[in-house]
Amino acid sequence: MTKNMIDTKLLGSIIIAHLLLYITFQDLSVFWYLYSGAMLFLVSYAVFLGKSEKHEKLSYLQLFMYGILSGLLLYIVFRLGNAVLGLLPGGLDREVVLAYRRFSPDTIWHYLALVFILVPGEEIFWRSFVQARLMKKAEPKYAILIAAVLNTSVYLYCSLKIMAIAAFVGSVFWGLLYAKKRSLTIQILSHLTFDLLLVVFLPIY
Repeated sequence: MTKNMIDTKLLGSIIIAHLLLYITFQDLSVFWYLYSGAMLFLVSYAVFLGKSEKHEKLSYLQLFMYGILSGLLLYIVFRLGNAVLGLLPGGLDREVVLAYRRFSPDTIWHYLALVFILVPGEEIFWRSFVQARLMKKAEPKYAILIAAVLNTSVYLYCSLKIMAIAAFVGSVFWGLLYAKKRSLTIQILSHLTFDLLLVVFLPIY
């Protein structure tokens, strides 16, 4: 770690995220409404308090290729991981099915919220705000790990261990990608590719 000063804006954002996600997971019948609203609030917080950074300049083709291919790679990792779950004790393979049943989109507006609010919102908040602020105070490897733990922590309220595990793996992966490329466009394309494959086109259960 390079600095020990407490970042009150970052601390405040994590407290707010926990409060909002705790409320969100209390009633799954309105999950999509609450999660969309929570993410819009967190994005507003991040945009209002965050500072723009210089990003690596890439061509549109490079942005597209990095985004799509990284999202595909993470999907393959999850698919292979799911094949292993059935061999492990603890019933995590059954939790995968429960996660799909509880949180998969099933109306047009759910899909619109996923594409236009949740995917970009998670990358704006967790990577370009939370992780970016951590990277100003710590070495990238520590910032990535801490940001992943913080991101994972808000999923502890959903009562499914597999959701927390998935959040941690995804957070580390996208954290590495952000530290390397510093491109919000790549982050969103990668996350969107992954989510569409995992939830819409090629579910893993």
